[in-house]
Amino acid sequence: VQLQASGGGLVQAGGSLRLTCTASGRTERAHTMSWFRQAPGKDREFVAGIRRSGTDYYAEAVRGRFTVSKDYAKNTVYLRMNNLNPEDAATYYCASGLSYTDSIYSAPHYPYWGKGTQVTVSS
Repeated sequence: VQLQASGGGLVQAGGSLRLTCTASGRTERAHTMSWFRQAPGKDREFVAGIRRSGTDYYAEAVRGRFTVSKDYAKNTVYLRMNNLNPEDAATYYCASGLSYTDSIYSAPHYPYWGKGTQVTVSS
């Protein structure tokens, strides 16, 4: 599975961005797709994810501001980020390949990762 992420950029605090990640290759393995982020000097952390069933999951820090969605026909997952603040600035990564029984929150359980897309938020 190959994952291609895009959509990062520079935005002012309070602004919005939409990230996109498209899976190719053995897409049947990409039934769960998630977003993680990593800021300089910090560990990679879970942001949001969506399972094949459509059930979505969010980190508490982004709940109510971010929305994850998936277009299964296009093998694409989106992350709509509203009301961004400087604490959201990071490199965002999409991930997939999670088994049905593994925790969606745990980065080591994902075998496939896209290259990151940078999100910068100015105050």
